[in-house]
Amino acid sequence: MERKDNQSPRGHIAGILVEFLEVAITSVVFLKGIYSPGAFERRRYMNVVVQRARHPQLRDYIHSAVSGLLPFIEKSSWDAMWKCCPSYWFYENKVKRYQIFFEGLVERVAVIFFNTDNIPVERFMFKLTVNQSFDSKVEESDLEFSLRSFLIKLSVSQPLTKVLPCDCRWEITAYFRSLPQVRNSKDTELWISTDTKQWQQPPLITPIKSMNSEPLGVQLFLEHPSPSEPKS
Repeated sequence: MERKDNQSPRGHIAGILVEFLEVAITSVVFLKGIYSPGAFERRRYMNVVVQRARHPQLRDYIHSAVSGLLPFIEKSSWDAMWKCCPSYWFYENKVKRYQIFFEGLVERVAVIFFNTDNIPVERFMFKLTVNQSFDSKVEESDLEFSLRSFLIKLSVSQPLTKVLPCDCRWEITAYFRSLPQVRNSKDTELWISTDTKQWQQPPLITPIKSMNSEPLGVQLFLEHPSPSEPKS
């Protein structure tokens, strides 16, 4: 991804991450086989062969959902809290809060698959950490090397997943560290609170891949319902 002349390191990092998430989420959907292989076409991204959705509605849904996260990945939770309650900083543990507030607003992005009862049966979870105080030049080649390994790992992770039930559906869900201020951003209107049913027991977690190098940290893992989860 080429950096614009007037783009800040924060914006450049966020742009790389959003572009990666769009490709990775498409890879997840292809991996699960809920659409025929003909709904995708092979492309090369970060020197890796990946899948791109051919159907306009599928491609636009993934693109609009992920690109809609860009302003919230760029925006830190400190920014949101300061606008909401500027005095809050002075009454809390400064070291602890400093670490939290200078991360992006978006904590996790999930691809969730549901059964016919609208209960999640499998979640691919991307946990994100973006150092908002990072103000140095980003070594894009280093980031791409780390992110490329996620795409390679995803392509061979089928044995870790579960077989989906017939007539399942899926969606992209974002989890925020703090609630964006609707009054301050039209971008927030693209996102609505979800009524997705949640598991009552802690899920079973299967790690797939992780990276942690300044200024970006990403963890990818699978979540499945616990065997003790009550049946609907």
